[in-house]
Amino acid sequence: MTHSDIHGDAPGETASFGYDDIPAADKVARVGAIFSNVARRYDVMNDAMSGGMHRLWKDRFVARVRPQQGEAILDMAGGTGDIAFRMAKRGAHVTVSDINQDMLNVGIERAEKRAISGLDWSCQNAETLDFADRRFDAYTIAFGIRNVTHIDRALAEAHRVLKFGGRFFCLEFSTTQWPGFAQVYDAYSHHVVPQIGKVIADDADSYRYLVESIRRFPPMPAFAAMIREAGFVRVKVEPILGGLVAIHSGWKV
Repeated sequence: MTHSDIHGDAPGETASFGYDDIPAADKVARVGAIFSNVARRYDVMNDAMSGGMHRLWKDRFVARVRPQQGEAILDMAGGTGDIAFRMAKRGAHVTVSDINQDMLNVGIERAEKRAISGLDWSCQNAETLDFADRRFDAYTIAFGIRNVTHIDRALAEAHRVLKFGGRFFCLEFSTTQWPGFAQVYDAYSHHVVPQIGKVIADDADSYRYLVESIRRFPPMPAFAAMIREAGFVRVKVEPILGGLVAIHSGWKV
């Protein structure tokens, strides 16, 4: 029996897809189509959504993870390699996993061009990982968990595959608490980002979904509570730009 046999979507169960609620069983395919569409333009998309700041956020994120020489790290939803490349340069052995093979293919090509070694590539569903219990020293996921259908299941799987003493780190868009800035960013993301997507990728709908998925993601305290419920301790939240982006972390003991 695989992990995917254990959990099924209950009849009538729904999941968020942007601002819409759709049958939970349909979300994986719908999200998969979005990322297949944007795979080749993913860095451009992140630049558009963050004004280029995602590169600084990722540097900060990896600095918090503190990958060590020889550590085994699972980078989930890491298809294009942005986080994995940074960790591999520090000597960690990184398994890059993503539910979308098109995203992984982009990462594999980028790794070959940059001659980055020490990486494994594995197509995986975050909710039903094929890896053995207690395999990894750290689990990272950047800008990916909000696209998971059942976030609680993904967190439970993260806890399962970590060794005792292992650490969990998540970088994700959240909701900024800064007065004024929230309204400015909201207007920018809803009205400008889809138009940028239309111009650079002829795909306004995919970019619109990605913006809407941020709005439906749990606020920082609620997501921190979910991490604790999955079994992690010493859970911390580090807001960036007032919570526009946040780094969540926890430990398995």
